[in-house]
Amino acid sequence: MRLTYFKDLLFELLNDSEEMNVSEIRTDDENNLFRVLIADGSKFEITCRKLE
Repeated sequence: MRLTYFKDLLFELLNDSEEMNVSEIRTDDENNLFRVLIADGSKFEITCRKLE
């Protein structure tokens, strides 16, 4: 699986998840980052990289 495809799937999972109550997803494709803001004010950063 290519990294770009994995990131697309991850974005969809985060975006569609009602349980996580995500209010915003900011992407930084150049650095393979997702910044996820949750409705309760929590903030998370997810770094994606493919391991060989």
